[in-house]
Amino acid sequence: TYETYVNDAIKYRMQPEQILYFSPYAYGTCDAISFRRNVLRIHDLKTGQIPAKIEQLQIYAALFCLEYKHKPGAIRIELRLYQNDQIIIMNQQSNEKMNTEITQIMDKIVYFDKLLKNAQMELI
Repeated sequence: TYETYVNDAIKYRMQPEQILYFSPYAYGTCDAISFRRNVLRIHDLKTGQIPAKIEQLQIYAALFCLEYKHKPGAIRIELRLYQNDQIIIMNQQSNEKMNTEITQIMDKIVYFDKLLKNAQMELI
């Protein structure tokens, strides 16, 4: 699994350990990411035995779209999860709801970010 993950990251010329930052309340670090020719690729390596969920990568995609001001439907997105000799791949072709799901995550991030900023301002 590790070798496949590394080889794919090299193949797609991905950046490792990339921070995605929308605000002090909404950020994360993805294992590998690239954005070329209007295609966003996010890969994540899981070494534990607990089954990982693709939703974490959708959150990274949402953070990327917010940070760099892209609409999920205007770019191609491919998410890959590497765990226990398996690769789970999600893209718009395999999941027609993906753009909607990422847009909904973006909306939640923006909403809760505003709530937290307002709460902090009330404390000052």
